[in-house]
Amino acid sequence: MKLYSFILGAFLPLVVLSSPARRAAEPTVTISSPIATIVGQSSDGLESFDGIPFAIPPTGTLRLKPPHPIETKLGTIQATGTPRSCPQFYASSESKDILVSLVGETFNLPFFQEVTDAGEDCLTLNIVRPEGTTSESRLPVLFWIYGGGFEFGSTAMYDGSSLVSSAIDTNMPMIFVAVNYRLGGFGFMPGKEILQDGSANLGLLDQRLGLQWVADNIEAFGGDPDKVTIWGESAGSISVFDQMALYDGNNTYNGKSLFRGAIMNSGSVVPAERVDGIKGQAVYDSVVAAAGCTSANDTLACLRALDYTTFLNAANSVPAFLSYSGVALSYLPRPDGIILSDSPDKLAKAGKYADVPFIIGDQEDEGTLLALFQSNITTTEEIAEYLKEYYFYNATSDQIDGLIAHYPDTATDGSPFRTGNLNNWYPQYKRLAAILGDLTFTLTRRALLEYSTQVKPNITTWSYLASYDYGTPFLGSFHAGDILQVFYGILPNYAVSAIRSYYFSFVQNLDPNAAVSYSTWSQWSENQTLMQFFADSSANLADDFRSDSYDFLLANAEAFYI
Repeated sequence: MKLYSFILGAFLPLVVLSSPARRAAEPTVTISSPIATIVGQSSDGLESFDGIPFAIPPTGTLRLKPPHPIETKLGTIQATGTPRSCPQFYASSESKDILVSLVGETFNLPFFQEVTDAGEDCLTLNIVRPEGTTSESRLPVLFWIYGGGFEFGSTAMYDGSSLVSSAIDTNMPMIFVAVNYRLGGFGFMPGKEILQDGSANLGLLDQRLGLQWVADNIEAFGGDPDKVTIWGESAGSISVFDQMALYDGNNTYNGKSLFRGAIMNSGSVVPAERVDGIKGQAVYDSVVAAAGCTSANDTLACLRALDYTTFLNAANSVPAFLSYSGVALSYLPRPDGIILSDSPDKLAKAGKYADVPFIIGDQEDEGTLLALFQSNITTTEEIAEYLKEYYFYNATSDQIDGLIAHYPDTATDGSPFRTGNLNNWYPQYKRLAAILGDLTFTLTRRALLEYSTQVKPNITTWSYLASYDYGTPFLGSFHAGDILQVFYGILPNYAVSAIRSYYFSFVQNLDPNAAVSYSTWSQWSENQTLMQFFADSSANLADDFRSDSYDFLLANAEAFYI
């Protein structure tokens, strides 16, 4: 029970968190695309503008349609309240664990949608800048894309004030922008019907339109549209690479690049089947059935015509991220042939992504959080059955068995790593955690770095492994721990100050070493080493751990598509 309390304690504050109250003040910015006057508020040396609309509300007939920019005058916008979240899909009620099932049912109650003021009219941006910034300041811009398994999350959960204040303190001032994008079935509905309608990967298109809004308007806020860095965590990090790979790497708008650098925390290339593949079609058909649209002549039109609550419940009727099925996500970016022309791993290998420097890294124990919900798995055979049923329809039994064989059936080798026989929540927990973490995050990160070295040798890259939460019971340095540590900086330790400084230097100079006093962070391509961050120190680490697993995954990549 204590472990589940920890999980809820880690995530529930993020669900209900909103920007702290700020004293009344009225910094005002006039923009031209669309024409509007944006009124914000100031406090503690910062100015914030929350809930700025950047798209026509995707409601009614625009549900499940690509976003449209606003082309009419908006008048005066009071950007001082908590912005509405896009509809949320927190957890699933289909878990084989009765307690986890109860958590899923609870999170999907209307109350939790209301707590975040969730609704379809949600495509807005938040901006934080140093007080006194003017249109002449030309500060670099950090564009944040939140995570949450492509199913939950919002800009209201991520107040960038601490980051902007820290950047000012290190003499590297910047502007922070966060973008809301559609999630779950509203933003990533798969199926052949969606593909034929030209409405795939809507959440990615929302992000892209947000970047275009920044290109059009950030100069009025004092930002430099030529110095934008995109940054994300988990699904947000996967989105960062997807933004690099959209339209085969074309990140230009009005003849200029939308961003010049990228930071990826826990996520990059996620091999995925097509939008109209077996997995995607099964999700669409399940939603249609739950919505009562199966007999409709046009099932997609039927989904669009539903009232909000009915469609929300239908879209949330499939397995979720925080559930037994884990990262075998119902909703995620899938290749559609145009927006995302192929599986991200293939795009990376072919060099079909934007030529921008990037930082990429992982938590040491990425898989522990993902393996908490499968406590009925106690044998090697049950791991194989689980992976076959939920993850890899195209893999042979020999391939799945071969993958599992690269992870010894002993707690001493599992995740949380370096903890001996401790922390084995159930008989196969640490083993499954190691497999899921490597498949989804840690080893796919190495693959992207190797591909980049081969196809884009002139692009500079840096990588890291975060171990600053070592010792957390059962979870270790867990997935999403960097939200607490790096984004919010809740512990004033070495890891927080060092990583933030490296990031700010990268935002300013496209080089994490250019303006810091910490030890030199070597480029990954130079000797394939990464920076391992501990709570009170850092050290270089050869990026060759679990090399046998890595070689096997690369040799069988197409068998292990999500």
